[in-house]
Amino acid sequence: MSEPILRVDDLVVEYASDGYAVRPLDGFSMQAEAGQLVGLLGPSGSGKTTLLSVLSGMVPATSGSVTVQGIDVLGLSGQELQDYRRSRIGIVFQGFNLIPSLTARENVAAPLLVAGQTRSAALARADQLLDEVGMDDRANHRPSKLSGGQQQRVAVARGLVADPPLLLADEPTANLDLISAESVVSLLRRLRESGRTIIISTHDNRLLPVIDQIVEMTPVADDAEVETGQRERTLEPGEVLFRQGDASDYIYEIEEGSIDVVRELVDGTEEHLATLVAGNYVGELGPLLGFPRSATVRAADRAKLLAVTVQEFKLEGLNRATDHARP
Repeated sequence: MSEPILRVDDLVVEYASDGYAVRPLDGFSMQAEAGQLVGLLGPSGSGKTTLLSVLSGMVPATSGSVTVQGIDVLGLSGQELQDYRRSRIGIVFQGFNLIPSLTARENVAAPLLVAGQTRSAALARADQLLDEVGMDDRANHRPSKLSGGQQQRVAVARGLVADPPLLLADEPTANLDLISAESVVSLLRRLRESGRTIIISTHDNRLLPVIDQIVEMTPVADDAEVETGQRERTLEPGEVLFRQGDASDYIYEIEEGSIDVVRELVDGTEEHLATLVAGNYVGELGPLLGFPRSATVRAADRAKLLAVTVQEFKLEGLNRATDHARP
């Protein structure tokens, strides 16, 4: 079996936000083969754009490893990093990022002109790519005269201008209507069939049928496989229930004892947010919104908790509201 074109192992990205330590990626691993269309699925804040930024060499990682065609991406700097960005990857931005004053043809040729190619060679390559994405008849139109789908096709052509083996696309159909989105999906399928590896972040279910590999950025527990009796947790004082940055699974009902909620700061210290006692829930927002845990939760004293699913939590809230409304 051939070596994957992309391999990500135990990747950690941490940065400071208002003094807090935020880890959009914490021990993340994946790989992709040549000619695969890989979809990164997850809500906002789950690390999709962060991962694409690391793969493109635009954001450094705290730890872990990233290799593209055997190249240690995290170890690149200076001219080597510039060469990697120019020749190994193509980037398609969610907002298109086309230059308003340039035609479609000139927008596609721009990266080659910046890299020092002659104008005639750069424009010839642009013409070739615009034909490949079905935009040759709009080559001399400026972005303001193009639809959203047409602008996205031009953006894809620009991302392919150096013929990179890896194409990164951030929400490529997010701002498009149905017809435009379908045209971009068809384009991505053709590009995959030509042997390129494409990594996309998306919320768009319309892309799922053409994706070869789905990467869940925030995996959750399979509720159906866990009996209620197996979800009871007993914690000793100081024992951690979950940590800040962990993937969210259950919501916890405190049955006995008390729980401390703390937020980890960049300097290694903690900020105490709350102490919750029996009768309260803890950890609701992560599972409800699909976010990683935003705080660390541990037992203040000996505590007993029951893990409940999102569906059970919502049903309990509905039952309470119904009881409250009864005369």
